[in-house]
Amino acid sequence: MAEILGLGLSHYPPLSSPDPAMAAILRMTLEDPGIPADVKSPDNWPQAARDEWGTDQGVAAAATHRAALVEQFRKVRKALDDFNPDVVLIWGDDQYENFKEDVIPPFTVCAYEDMDLYPWRHAMGSSMMSGRPNAWGEGPDKHYRLRGRRDIAKHLVSGLIDAEFDMAYAYKPLHHASLAHAFTNAILYLDYDRVGWNYPTIAVPINCYGRKVISARGFMTQFDQQLDLDPPGPSPKRCMDMGAATARILRDSPWRVAVVASSSWSHAFLCDKTWRLRPDTPADRSLYRALMAGDFATWRSARTEDFEAAGQQELLNWCPMLGAMEALGARLDWSSFVETHIFNSNKVFAVYQAA
Repeated sequence: MAEILGLGLSHYPPLSSPDPAMAAILRMTLEDPGIPADVKSPDNWPQAARDEWGTDQGVAAAATHRAALVEQFRKVRKALDDFNPDVVLIWGDDQYENFKEDVIPPFTVCAYEDMDLYPWRHAMGSSMMSGRPNAWGEGPDKHYRLRGRRDIAKHLVSGLIDAEFDMAYAYKPLHHASLAHAFTNAILYLDYDRVGWNYPTIAVPINCYGRKVISARGFMTQFDQQLDLDPPGPSPKRCMDMGAATARILRDSPWRVAVVASSSWSHAFLCDKTWRLRPDTPADRSLYRALMAGDFATWRSARTEDFEAAGQQELLNWCPMLGAMEALGARLDWSSFVETHIFNSNKVFAVYQAA
């Protein structure tokens, strides 16, 4: 039986930017004419938010936030390197990057061969990375020769279909030159210190944005903008069940696999109840307590509407990882909750004991 390591991390796009741009999403939100002026005024924000915003619109706080995130990424990378997997499987969202009007699959296994991944050349709109300075000062020629494992990907798809998951698969990208930012950023940040990335990698996109994947192009809209909403994405329970089936298939394979949940938690720009200014920290804390307690039932009972109301759509990327850990009886080794009021989303990191 193969060993499987479970990891959770954030792919927060502004981390790839220099500190002065870290609060870019909030600055864009403050320009939204549909949000009342008194709500947007920092004078009326919670004290913790005012403290982070400071007198420089969050520039000093950005350095602190970055340091906290980089510390967590280094811990996750160490766990990954210590495990030394045959392949890394990443669950992440596709925000109108590879999948657009012609097809929106609930789940897809990207059974790609080796490819050249150019983070700054291939970046698209919702990544907030295209044509902008980055934290490493890298140019458009920076790239990774990303190794694929089509054989493992095909084995997984076959097993999921046998398990009655009608899994989509792809042998080449559709509208994206390489990988959507949920996957690219996971690699960039796990390689924050630029030691290299040699692990074969399989991307498994999930339609996290559901009702807003086409109507909002998977990103920001103005608060009072009327949208012709799309059908919903898969439910939290279905994502957990898919993760559990993935774990069982890979457990019975000859390969050591690291499975990765790639997303921050509630996103301010998706959360109307906070006027899109702050993440829904109480909702995040509630799910985090369940994660720490091994209370998978709370996650399994969450509804799509609950996630949408809290701006937690991208937590669908965490659901399969948690479903996998539940199926394997894996133990949580370590986790961290990095809270913020102005940097769009709380960030959670986790390492589950290999099972």
